[in-house]
Amino acid sequence: MRALFLIFYGFQEYNGISKKIRYQVDALKQCGMDVRTCYYEVRDNGERLWMIDDKVLANLGKGPLAKIRKRISFTPIIHYIRKEQISFIYIRYHHNANPFTIHLVKTIKKLDAKLALEIPTYPYDHEFINQKLSLCIDRLFRHALCKQVNAIVTFSNDTQIFGQRTIRISNGIDFSSIPLRKQTHTMERELHLIGVAEIHFWHGFDRVINGLKEYYMQNPTYKVFFHIIGNLSGERERQEIEKPIRTHGLSPYVILHGAKHGEELDALFEKADFAIGSLARHRSGIQNIKTLKNREYAARGFGFIYSETDDDFERMPYILKAPANETPIEISKVIAFCKKQTIPPQEIRDSIRNLSWKEQMKKVYDSI
Repeated sequence: MRALFLIFYGFQEYNGISKKIRYQVDALKQCGMDVRTCYYEVRDNGERLWMIDDKVLANLGKGPLAKIRKRISFTPIIHYIRKEQISFIYIRYHHNANPFTIHLVKTIKKLDAKLALEIPTYPYDHEFINQKLSLCIDRLFRHALCKQVNAIVTFSNDTQIFGQRTIRISNGIDFSSIPLRKQTHTMERELHLIGVAEIHFWHGFDRVINGLKEYYMQNPTYKVFFHIIGNLSGERERQEIEKPIRTHGLSPYVILHGAKHGEELDALFEKADFAIGSLARHRSGIQNIKTLKNREYAARGFGFIYSETDDDFERMPYILKAPANETPIEISKVIAFCKKQTIPPQEIRDSIRNLSWKEQMKKVYDSI
């Protein structure tokens, strides 16, 4: 079966979403599909291109007109699907429901191809409160768009989204790309926490910082450090994280490393004892979600804390659940939990072997 993985933006080196897409493509190939990837690219010279893998499908030109063409004209993609006799199209949704994308999927359906539309986060309206016009257009047309596809791929527990049936999967893991931690520490004198993300308000890292503020007000002898890896995504995040660090004198204990990758990231994980997942998904109206970060932590052999509902981890003994509210994280509880943990990293990693990308994308393959 020939398949096309369609995304409406480009790839970025070390970007988590880009890596995830490549893992998904490889997983579909492991399921026996002949998969090509169609994506949008902007060159340094200003040229805007539709690409198929590493080859140019169409050059849209430069400047404002090229931007408009990208949003309203999908003729090169349709011609490619027809010419190559593509029978399955997997679309990663970019919150771009409009008459033009609806025309795209309608035309593809007339070619007798199957379509799956992945909605990476659902519900998502609260995450786009600063993009009111785009969200308004999306709300007007998303039901009509979803009506045209064969199924919605979701990482939530919803059986139906925007009137369309769902295929429920988990974020997967490419175990070959994630190293198992080599060291564990006694934690007798200090505890090192690590949180890795492109930092948004729904990660709730400020709850840990506020918890550390309250903890250090008691002048404890036992030291707790929080290593934040990743860039702050906006001004709200800057106010919620940088300001309290300065105000409460936490700079010795909360370390902002910025974005790190490869060996640098692995080295920081080797110094850590316990990981911080998302602690404020309630801020974006989400209760149930299966985040990639939780799975990456477990694949590395880390226990971690989070506040949403993630069915793959709810009963795992290496998990600490935080309440889904705005209260500061109780650092003393984190310390006590970590000191009791005796589960070796390999056992944590082995507990999620069923969450490989091949197993997850096979659910899509079988359903479609």
